[in-house]
Amino acid sequence: MDFSIIVPLYNRPDEIDELLYSLTKQTYTKFEVIIVEDGSTLKADNVINKYKSTLTIQYYYKSNEGPGLTRNYGAQYAKGRYLIFFDSDCIVPENYMQIVTDYLSTYDADFFGGPDRASKNFTPIQKAINYSMTSFYTTGGIRGGKNQLEKFHPRSFNLGVKKTAFNSINGFSKLRFGEDIDLSIRLFNNGYKSALINDAWVYHKRRTDFKKFFRQIYNSGIARINLFKLHPESLKIVHFFPSAFTVGTALLVFLSFFNIWFLGPIVAYIFVLLIDSSIRNSNLKIGLFSVIASFIQLISYGLGFMESFFKRVLLKKGEFSAFLKNFYD
Repeated sequence: MDFSIIVPLYNRPDEIDELLYSLTKQTYTKFEVIIVEDGSTLKADNVINKYKSTLTIQYYYKSNEGPGLTRNYGAQYAKGRYLIFFDSDCIVPENYMQIVTDYLSTYDADFFGGPDRASKNFTPIQKAINYSMTSFYTTGGIRGGKNQLEKFHPRSFNLGVKKTAFNSINGFSKLRFGEDIDLSIRLFNNGYKSALINDAWVYHKRRTDFKKFFRQIYNSGIARINLFKLHPESLKIVHFFPSAFTVGTALLVFLSFFNIWFLGPIVAYIFVLLIDSSIRNSNLKIGLFSVIASFIQLISYGLGFMESFFKRVLLKKGEFSAFLKNFYD
Protein backbone atom coordinates (compact mmCIF):
# COMPACT_ATOMS: atom_id res chain seq x y z
CA MET A 1 0.00 0.00 0.00
CA ASP A 2 1.53 3.35 -1.07
CA PHE A 3 -0.83 5.80 0.67
CA SER A 4 -3.15 5.87 3.66
CA ILE A 5 -5.76 8.62 3.48
CA ILE A 6 -6.89 9.62 6.99
CA VAL A 7 -9.94 11.80 7.70
CA PRO A 8 -11.19 12.93 11.12
CA LEU A 9 -14.97 13.21 11.19
CA TYR A 10 -17.43 14.96 13.48
CA ASN A 11 -21.19 15.05 12.77
CA ARG A 12 -20.79 15.40 9.01
CA PRO A 13 -22.05 12.29 7.21
CA ASP A 14 -23.10 14.24 4.12
CA GLU A 15 -19.65 15.77 3.74
CA ILE A 16 -17.82 12.47 4.08
CA ASP A 17 -20.16 10.99 1.48
CA GLU A 18 -18.99 13.56 -1.09
CA LEU A 19 -15.34 13.09 -0.17
CA LEU A 20 -15.51 9.30 -0.40
CA TYR A 21 -17.34 9.48 -3.73
CA SER A 22 -14.54 11.67 -5.11
CA LEU A 23 -11.97 9.11 -3.94
CA THR A 24 -13.74 6.36 -5.91
CA LYS A 25 -12.97 8.37 -9.06
CA GLN A 26 -9.20 8.53 -8.57
CA THR A 27 -7.12 7.43 -11.56
CA TYR A 28 -4.44 6.12 -9.18
CA THR A 29 -5.88 3.58 -6.76
CA LYS A 30 -3.06 2.22 -4.58
CA PHE A 31 -4.39 3.75 -1.39
CA GLU A 32 -6.52 2.90 1.62
CA VAL A 33 -8.96 5.18 3.45
CA ILE A 34 -9.22 5.49 7.23
CA ILE A 35 -12.19 7.37 8.68
CA VAL A 36 -12.14 8.16 12.40
CA GLU A 37 -15.37 9.41 13.96
CA ASP A 38 -14.43 11.76 16.80
CA GLY A 39 -17.28 11.24 19.25
CA SER A 40 -20.00 12.23 16.78
CA THR A 41 -23.64 12.12 17.78
CA LEU A 42 -24.56 12.03 14.08
CA LYS A 43 -22.61 8.98 12.95
CA ALA A 44 -21.60 8.15 9.38
CA ASP A 45 -21.35 4.35 9.61
CA ASN A 46 -24.12 3.84 7.05
CA VAL A 47 -22.34 6.16 4.62
CA ILE A 48 -19.05 4.28 5.09
CA ASN A 49 -20.77 0.98 4.37
CA LYS A 50 -21.77 2.24 0.92
CA TYR A 51 -18.11 2.38 -0.13
CA LYS A 52 -16.77 -0.88 1.22
CA SER A 53 -17.07 -2.50 -2.20
CA THR A 54 -15.33 0.33 -4.07
CA LEU A 55 -12.67 1.50 -1.58
CA THR A 56 -10.26 -0.18 0.80
CA ILE A 57 -11.71 1.50 3.85
CA GLN A 58 -11.48 1.30 7.64
CA TYR A 59 -13.89 3.01 10.03
CA TYR A 60 -13.34 3.73 13.72
CA TYR A 61 -15.32 5.50 16.42
CA LYS A 62 -13.70 7.13 19.47
CA SER A 63 -14.41 9.69 22.17
CA ASN A 64 -14.11 13.37 21.24
CA GLU A 65 -10.56 14.74 21.46
CA GLY A 66 -10.21 17.10 18.51
CA PRO A 67 -8.93 16.62 14.95
CA GLY A 68 -5.20 16.37 15.70
CA LEU A 69 -5.39 13.46 18.12
CA THR A 70 -8.06 11.86 15.95
CA ARG A 71 -5.65 11.89 13.00
CA ASN A 72 -3.06 10.22 15.25
CA TYR A 73 -5.62 7.56 16.12
CA GLY A 74 -6.14 6.78 12.45
CA ALA A 75 -2.41 6.82 11.69
CA GLN A 76 -1.76 3.90 14.05
CA TYR A 77 -3.81 1.67 11.74
CA ALA A 78 -2.25 2.95 8.51
CA LYS A 79 -0.41 0.54 6.22
CA GLY A 80 0.78 3.07 3.65
CA ARG A 81 4.28 4.49 3.26
CA TYR A 82 2.74 7.96 3.12
CA LEU A 83 -0.10 9.37 5.19
CA ILE A 84 -2.41 11.89 3.51
CA PHE A 85 -4.77 13.95 5.66
CA PHE A 86 -7.92 15.57 4.31
CA ASP A 87 -10.69 17.39 6.13
CA SER A 88 -14.18 15.96 5.74
CA ASP A 89 -15.31 19.08 3.85
CA CYS A 90 -12.91 18.44 0.96
CA ILE A 91 -13.58 17.00 -2.49
CA VAL A 92 -10.58 15.49 -4.27
CA PRO A 93 -10.12 15.88 -8.06
CA GLU A 94 -9.79 12.56 -9.87
CA ASN A 95 -6.11 13.05 -10.78
CA TYR A 96 -4.95 14.15 -7.30
CA MET A 97 -3.37 10.85 -6.27
CA GLN A 98 -1.63 10.45 -9.65
CA ILE A 99 -0.19 13.97 -9.43
CA VAL A 100 1.18 13.29 -5.94
CA THR A 101 2.61 9.94 -7.04
CA ASP A 102 4.35 11.47 -10.07
CA TYR A 103 5.78 14.27 -7.96
CA LEU A 104 7.14 11.97 -5.26
CA SER A 105 8.74 9.74 -7.87
CA THR A 106 10.88 12.74 -8.89
CA TYR A 107 11.33 14.71 -5.64
CA ASP A 108 12.10 13.13 -2.28
CA ALA A 109 9.82 15.19 -0.03
CA ASP A 110 9.29 14.06 3.55
CA PHE A 111 6.04 15.99 3.83
CA PHE A 112 4.00 17.98 1.36
CA GLY A 113 0.73 19.70 0.63
CA GLY A 114 -1.20 21.63 -1.96
CA PRO A 115 -3.61 24.55 -2.30
CA ASP A 116 -7.40 24.61 -2.29
CA ARG A 117 -10.04 25.92 -4.65
CA ALA A 118 -13.77 26.60 -4.70
CA SER A 119 -15.94 24.33 -6.80
CA LYS A 120 -18.52 25.82 -9.15
CA ASN A 121 -21.13 23.98 -7.04
CA PHE A 122 -20.22 25.82 -3.83
CA THR A 123 -22.64 28.39 -2.41
CA PRO A 124 -21.87 32.09 -2.96
CA ILE A 125 -20.81 32.42 0.69
CA GLN A 126 -18.48 29.42 0.42
CA LYS A 127 -16.92 30.89 -2.72
CA ALA A 128 -16.54 34.25 -0.97
CA ILE A 129 -14.86 32.62 2.04
CA ASN A 130 -12.55 30.73 -0.29
CA TYR A 131 -11.63 34.03 -1.95
CA SER A 132 -10.80 35.65 1.37
CA MET A 133 -8.58 32.71 2.33
CA THR A 134 -6.67 32.57 -0.97
CA SER A 135 -6.58 36.13 -2.30
CA PHE A 136 -3.41 38.17 -2.74
CA TYR A 137 -5.34 41.11 -1.24
CA THR A 138 -5.84 39.39 2.11
CA THR A 139 -3.43 37.40 4.26
CA GLY A 140 -4.76 34.12 2.90
CA GLY A 141 -3.44 31.77 0.30
CA ILE A 142 -0.16 30.21 -0.63
CA ARG A 143 2.49 32.74 -1.59
CA GLY A 144 5.00 32.24 -4.34
CA GLY A 145 3.90 29.74 -6.95
CA LYS A 146 7.01 27.58 -7.07
CA ASN A 147 6.68 23.83 -7.17
CA GLN A 148 8.90 23.41 -4.13
CA LEU A 149 9.19 25.77 -1.15
CA GLU A 150 11.72 24.84 1.48
CA LYS A 151 9.67 26.24 4.33
CA PHE A 152 6.17 25.54 3.09
CA HIS A 153 3.83 24.58 5.94
CA PRO A 154 1.10 22.25 4.62
CA ARG A 155 -2.33 22.70 6.16
CA SER A 156 -4.27 19.76 7.54
CA PHE A 157 -7.02 19.89 4.89
CA ASN A 158 -4.40 18.79 2.30
CA LEU A 159 -1.30 17.38 3.98
CA GLY A 160 0.89 14.39 3.22
CA VAL A 161 3.81 13.01 5.22
CA LYS A 162 6.02 9.93 5.25
CA LYS A 163 4.75 7.61 7.94
CA THR A 164 8.29 7.18 9.31
CA ALA A 165 8.70 10.96 9.68
CA PHE A 166 5.25 11.30 11.25
CA ASN A 167 5.95 8.56 13.79
CA SER A 168 9.41 9.92 14.61
CA ILE A 169 7.87 13.10 16.07
CA ASN A 170 4.84 11.31 17.57
CA GLY A 171 2.38 12.83 15.12
CA PHE A 172 0.13 15.75 15.93
CA SER A 173 0.34 17.43 19.32
CA LYS A 174 -2.58 18.05 21.68
CA LEU A 175 -3.12 21.54 20.25
CA ARG A 176 -6.71 21.90 19.09
CA PHE A 177 -5.89 24.81 16.77
CA GLY A 178 -2.71 25.34 14.78
CA GLU A 179 -1.79 21.68 15.18
CA ASP A 180 -0.83 21.42 11.49
CA ILE A 181 1.67 24.30 11.71
CA ASP A 182 3.07 22.82 14.90
CA LEU A 183 3.53 19.52 13.08
CA SER A 184 5.38 21.23 10.23
CA ILE A 185 7.67 23.14 12.58
CA ARG A 186 8.60 19.97 14.46
CA LEU A 187 9.25 18.16 11.18
CA PHE A 188 11.50 21.00 10.00
CA ASN A 189 13.33 21.02 13.33
CA ASN A 190 14.07 17.32 12.88
CA GLY A 191 15.62 17.85 9.46
CA TYR A 192 12.71 16.78 7.24
CA LYS A 193 12.06 18.40 3.86
CA SER A 194 8.77 19.98 2.78
CA ALA A 195 7.28 20.55 -0.68
CA LEU A 196 4.37 22.46 -2.16
CA ILE A 197 2.73 20.53 -5.00
CA ASN A 198 0.82 23.27 -6.79
CA ASP A 199 -1.20 20.90 -8.96
CA ALA A 200 -2.30 18.72 -6.02
CA TRP A 201 -5.21 20.94 -5.03
CA VAL A 202 -8.53 20.03 -3.47
CA TYR A 203 -11.95 21.64 -3.39
CA HIS A 204 -12.33 22.87 0.18
CA LYS A 205 -15.76 23.99 1.34
CA ARG A 206 -14.45 25.64 4.50
CA ARG A 207 -17.24 27.12 6.63
CA THR A 208 -20.82 27.38 5.44
CA ASP A 209 -21.71 30.71 7.08
CA PHE A 210 -19.99 33.86 8.30
CA LYS A 211 -20.58 33.16 12.01
CA LYS A 212 -18.73 29.83 11.86
CA PHE A 213 -16.04 31.44 9.70
CA PHE A 214 -15.51 34.17 12.31
CA ARG A 215 -15.08 31.59 15.08
CA GLN A 216 -12.65 29.53 13.02
CA ILE A 217 -10.41 32.46 12.11
CA TYR A 218 -10.62 34.00 15.60
CA ASN A 219 -9.21 30.76 16.96
CA SER A 220 -6.51 30.85 14.27
CA GLY A 221 -5.38 34.21 15.64
CA ILE A 222 -5.24 32.73 19.13
CA ALA A 223 -3.37 29.69 17.81
CA ARG A 224 -0.63 31.86 16.34
CA ILE A 225 0.36 33.09 19.80
CA ASN A 226 0.02 29.60 21.27
CA LEU A 227 2.45 28.46 18.55
CA PHE A 228 4.77 31.35 19.37
CA LYS A 229 4.94 30.19 22.99
CA LEU A 230 5.97 26.73 21.78
CA HIS A 231 8.14 27.87 18.86
CA PRO A 232 9.31 31.50 19.30
CA GLU A 233 10.97 31.51 15.88
CA SER A 234 7.62 30.90 14.18
CA LEU A 235 6.24 34.40 14.78
CA LYS A 236 6.85 36.71 11.80
CA ILE A 237 6.06 40.35 11.15
CA VAL A 238 3.31 39.33 8.68
CA HIS A 239 1.35 37.78 11.55
CA PHE A 240 0.85 41.26 13.02
CA PHE A 241 -0.78 42.62 9.83
CA PRO A 242 -4.40 41.60 10.62
CA SER A 243 -4.13 43.27 14.04
CA ALA A 244 -2.71 46.41 12.42
CA PHE A 245 -5.55 46.30 9.91
CA THR A 246 -8.12 45.91 12.69
CA VAL A 247 -6.77 48.79 14.75
CA GLY A 248 -6.26 50.95 11.67
CA THR A 249 -9.79 50.33 10.41
CA ALA A 250 -11.28 51.16 13.81
CA LEU A 251 -9.20 54.35 13.98
CA LEU A 252 -10.23 55.46 10.49
CA VAL A 253 -13.91 54.85 11.27
CA PHE A 254 -13.57 56.89 14.48
CA LEU A 255 -11.79 59.75 12.68
CA SER A 256 -14.45 59.75 9.96
CA PHE A 257 -16.89 61.23 12.46
CA PHE A 258 -14.75 64.36 12.29
CA ASN A 259 -13.84 64.16 8.58
CA ILE A 260 -15.56 61.79 6.17
CA TRP A 261 -12.43 61.59 4.00
CA PHE A 262 -10.79 59.31 6.55
CA LEU A 263 -13.01 56.56 5.14
CA GLY A 264 -11.16 56.85 1.83
CA PRO A 265 -8.65 54.02 2.40
CA ILE A 266 -11.42 51.67 3.57
CA VAL A 267 -13.60 52.47 0.57
CA ALA A 268 -10.65 51.99 -1.77
CA TYR A 269 -9.88 48.59 -0.25
CA ILE A 270 -13.52 47.54 -0.51
CA PHE A 271 -13.50 48.56 -4.16
CA VAL A 272 -10.36 46.49 -4.88
CA LEU A 273 -11.84 43.41 -3.20
CA LEU A 274 -15.18 43.82 -4.93
CA ILE A 275 -13.72 44.21 -8.42
CA ASP A 276 -11.12 41.47 -8.05
CA SER A 277 -13.50 38.86 -6.63
CA SER A 278 -16.32 39.75 -9.03
CA ILE A 279 -13.98 39.26 -11.98
CA ARG A 280 -12.44 36.06 -10.63
CA ASN A 281 -15.83 34.55 -9.88
CA SER A 282 -17.74 36.23 -12.74
CA ASN A 283 -20.38 37.17 -10.21
CA LEU A 284 -21.09 40.50 -8.51
CA LYS A 285 -22.96 38.85 -5.62
CA ILE A 286 -19.92 36.74 -4.77
CA GLY A 287 -17.84 39.89 -5.03
CA LEU A 288 -20.03 41.59 -2.42
CA PHE A 289 -19.90 38.57 -0.13
CA SER A 290 -16.11 38.47 -0.61
CA VAL A 291 -15.83 41.97 0.84
CA ILE A 292 -17.65 40.79 3.97
CA ALA A 293 -15.61 37.57 4.17
CA SER A 294 -12.31 39.42 3.76
CA PHE A 295 -13.09 41.89 6.54
CA ILE A 296 -14.20 39.00 8.78
CA GLN A 297 -11.01 37.11 7.99
CA LEU A 298 -8.71 40.03 8.81
CA ILE A 299 -10.58 41.41 11.81
CA SER A 300 -11.40 38.08 13.49
CA TYR A 301 -7.79 36.92 13.17
CA GLY A 302 -6.58 40.29 14.41
CA LEU A 303 -8.88 40.22 17.45
CA GLY A 304 -7.92 36.66 18.35
CA PHE A 305 -4.24 37.47 17.93
CA MET A 306 -4.46 40.59 20.11
CA GLU A 307 -6.45 38.85 22.84
CA SER A 308 -4.00 35.96 22.94
CA PHE A 309 -0.98 38.28 22.83
CA PHE A 310 -2.37 40.26 25.76
CA LYS A 311 -3.23 37.21 27.86
CA ARG A 312 -0.33 34.90 27.03
CA VAL A 313 2.56 37.29 26.37
CA LEU A 314 1.78 40.30 28.55
CA LEU A 315 -0.15 38.63 31.38
CA LYS A 316 1.75 35.32 30.95
CA LYS A 317 -1.38 33.18 31.26
CA GLY A 318 -1.64 29.59 30.06
CA GLU A 319 -2.93 28.28 26.74
CA PHE A 320 -6.61 28.89 25.96
CA SER A 321 -9.11 28.79 23.09
CA ALA A 322 -12.09 31.10 22.77
CA PHE A 323 -14.48 28.74 20.97
CA LEU A 324 -13.25 25.42 22.33
CA LYS A 325 -16.55 23.60 21.91
CA ASN A 326 -16.81 24.62 18.28
CA PHE A 327 -13.37 23.75 16.90
CA TYR A 328 -14.90 21.64 14.11
CA ASP A 329 -16.98 24.66 13.04
